[in-house]
Amino acid sequence: MFVDENSDAHLAVSDNQSEVMRCSTPRVAIAHDYLTQRGGAEKVVLSLARAFPDAPIYTLLYQPEETYPEFREMNIVTSPLNRVALFRKDHRAALPILPIAASQMCIDDADIVVVSSSGWAHGFRTRGGRKLVYCYSPARWLYMSDLYLGDNASFLKRAALRLLGPVLRRWDAWSAAGCDRYLAISSVIEERIQNVYGMSSTIVPAPVHAPHDSLLSSMPAGFPEEQSFFLCISRLLAYKNVEAIVEAFRGTGYRLVIVGRGPEAGRLQSIKPDNVYMLKDLTDAEMGWLYENCTAVVAASYEDYGLTPLEGGMRGKPCAVLRWGGFLDTVSEDVNGVYFDRPEPELIRRAVEDLAIREWDPDAIRAHVDQFNERSFISRMRALVREMA
Repeated sequence: MFVDENSDAHLAVSDNQSEVMRCSTPRVAIAHDYLTQRGGAEKVVLSLARAFPDAPIYTLLYQPEETYPEFREMNIVTSPLNRVALFRKDHRAALPILPIAASQMCIDDADIVVVSSSGWAHGFRTRGGRKLVYCYSPARWLYMSDLYLGDNASFLKRAALRLLGPVLRRWDAWSAAGCDRYLAISSVIEERIQNVYGMSSTIVPAPVHAPHDSLLSSMPAGFPEEQSFFLCISRLLAYKNVEAIVEAFRGTGYRLVIVGRGPEAGRLQSIKPDNVYMLKDLTDAEMGWLYENCTAVVAASYEDYGLTPLEGGMRGKPCAVLRWGGFLDTVSEDVNGVYFDRPEPELIRRAVEDLAIREWDPDAIRAHVDQFNERSFISRMRALVREMA
């Protein structure tokens, strides 16, 4: 029988080339806690999906109507919890069983799993795949529970966290130890990861999206266009300190527009003065109009990063923000904004008044914010995945 040795050698070379190609283009999956709201973390997932367009997205819960419409075109893999409408509406209701659900999520079709998490997705199991965690914060409700709950939290919520806390912290530490590398959204989170998990991490700032030239802005229905306004975009949670901003605008000649939803919405609606307007569930075009037409963005939250001042900065708008956390990485004082030292109404009011009388350079603001653009983020994440592969 005749054996073509050259042919065998050629096949061996081809096999080696295929292996090299497979290693140079690893199979990537994306994991995220839950896709049930429109927030900064969900925008990061959209950027990750643009970085790795073939990657499926694994998540505990997915509510298409409540998050960004772009996810409808993507391959979303959910846990069995997603069959329960109550959990899709309020993931906090599932707290006692979320660790079990997260541990049962298994990703078996990826070489690298890019995990977007502030509490659960880092616990998803993989079969051979390495986990690169993009961390917004170690779970706030476990390690910063007083700040997370705020002063108005019910006795039941506090009791539940006290009861479940030790078990959840053990699960969280075990999950973190099973990950291969951590990325921190900001310098304050880099420090927190070290303190909580004893791990070093690499800072990769979250991307800010440039306004779409093709997207026509649209004024929200019924909005009185003739008046100037300040803008606060936030989930309505205790640690976001939106109430302090509301009180800062009480009795002033300035108008404030709040956009967001959350457990604090009803209470804020009941106490706000007439110069404060509350909106929710706006389209991208309506959000764009608010950014383009506001005087400035105001944020008093204990933010681990803080995306809205950057999104305003993309339109050349300055900001007034709390001197804390992620804002320290992204706001250059007197270039794209001013600081106040504590989330107290009087200090916020002074910062707003100071900001309002200054002359700001929109081009300088845009130039500063551009260092956090999506192109840089995508390039960095692709390079990190290649390193791991």
